[in-house]
Amino acid sequence: MASSHEVDWLRELAGDGTTGFLAPAMPDSVWVLNAMYEHEDRSAEVSYDECWRAAVADGVAEPEVVGGIDLSQMAVATGGGLGRAEHPGSGWRRLRWAELAGRVGDPVVPEGLLPSYRCFPSAKKHGSWPLSIRPPTEGSLDRPTWNRLVRILTEYSPAGPETECLAYYNPLLLQDFDFGDPHVRAGRLGDSETLYDNPEVEFSPSNLWAADRSWVLCTDYDLWATKVVGPSELVAALLSDGEAEAVRLPWAP
Repeated sequence: MASSHEVDWLRELAGDGTTGFLAPAMPDSVWVLNAMYEHEDRSAEVSYDECWRAAVADGVAEPEVVGGIDLSQMAVATGGGLGRAEHPGSGWRRLRWAELAGRVGDPVVPEGLLPSYRCFPSAKKHGSWPLSIRPPTEGSLDRPTWNRLVRILTEYSPAGPETECLAYYNPLLLQDFDFGDPHVRAGRLGDSETLYDNPEVEFSPSNLWAADRSWVLCTDYDLWATKVVGPSELVAALLSDGEAEAVRLPWAP
């Protein structure tokens, strides 16, 4: 554990950090998109919501009742999820955002917005994804993207795996919702892959940054991507990487 005051400089740059500190470009920035996947043997015509409602109607699934309201009559099962995510397994392939955008005619990220559930309205049926697509996780990097980012950061940090870094978890990720005492950890970049299995939370860190502040990762609780701010060489490496998928958003530098 590290002092909660380690986030003071981020708070000055980016507000209170309730959902994560989205730092401005220092001096450059790029958005690394959470992975989505596609299964060729699953229906592209049936949505998660239609499947769920049919299961409730057939008695295979129980309706979820909250406050006396039957959500099977009111809500939409979108198919998305919060928190950590693994590769979904056999039969699933990585579906790049750019590929889906070209297929349905939507922009990768609509101008003026950030990567989130608002993306790809044309790919969904009444707000719900088709069963053939596993949409990006929200509020957390997926494990393959997290691991790839750590490796690239290691390559572009002068001290490599020995780089001292810090990690911040926003209060919405913690069981006790402690808004008054920021939860910060300190360690080596080479050990940071283990943070993905932190038993205290079900999310990747909201922020990870080098102790010398040369780069910062920013994973907002409400978004489907991680903002990476740092030197232009790091940004260029992410944009050209064959595994991670990254985009510039001129309206969110």
